[in-house]
Amino acid sequence: MFKLSIATSYTDPESRMDPWKEALSCYEDLADEVVRSGENWPYEFTWDYIGKVFNESYKKASGDWVIRMDLDYFFHEKDFAEIRKTLNENFDKPAIAFPKYQFFTPERYNLKTNIVIAYNKKHFPNIELNGGGDLCLPTINGKEITPSDVPISKIYLWNYDSMFKTKQVIAEDRARFARAWFRYFGDFGKGEGDDTEKAFKTWFEMVESRYKKHKKLMRLDRHPKYIIEKITNLNESQFGYSAFGLREKYHSGLIDNLKKSIFNV
Repeated sequence: MFKLSIATSYTDPESRMDPWKEALSCYEDLADEVVRSGENWPYEFTWDYIGKVFNESYKKASGDWVIRMDLDYFFHEKDFAEIRKTLNENFDKPAIAFPKYQFFTPERYNLKTNIVIAYNKKHFPNIELNGGGDLCLPTINGKEITPSDVPISKIYLWNYDSMFKTKQVIAEDRARFARAWFRYFGDFGKGEGDDTEKAFKTWFEMVESRYKKHKKLMRLDRHPKYIIEKITNLNESQFGYSAFGLREKYHSGLIDNLKKSIFNV
């Protein structure tokens, strides 16, 4: 038997409209320990601070395996036993990657890239979260751990990307993180800038290009139990209600059928 920790980080998740209560409920059911960092995350910061916060929660964790989760990441309760089985069978590996279901609206999703989020802290104590272009991906002895380096689980991570946030919250977040990027790298990276409207526009264009690929359908009752009520209570001001109009733009022919088959109305 081994000890499993989940490490996460957040600051003021209520005002940022993160599904934090639901996420913590999921994590507490899966793991033996849940640790957090980021309680004192300043509103304005530099980009390298993200990796420092991630490392802080990772170092706090006392588990043999540690899974690093953002607050919009969930596992399905039906997969809990298989997650532990997968980790237990791979103690000779430094990490495990998981494929990801990416949701913008609850009834459709796309299969995203594999991400390395489970770390074998017991046998590979030199793992840190300071790599990649974002300076917060896992490394071992200074070398980034990529999905091609480790086993890839057949268990999916459920990612509710900005689903519960309003336009204002998203715009402020994107501009804030763009400023953090500029302070560290000296440019605005994806061109977002520190203006909230420009930051939102850049983000929305990216989302639109991805949402076109969200072809796979998902019934409401097949989501993790922790998030179903929050999905049911989505309102028009929140991104996940219709992806700010993108659902009607790209998938309008299916709307009536979706309402009947997925939301049972």
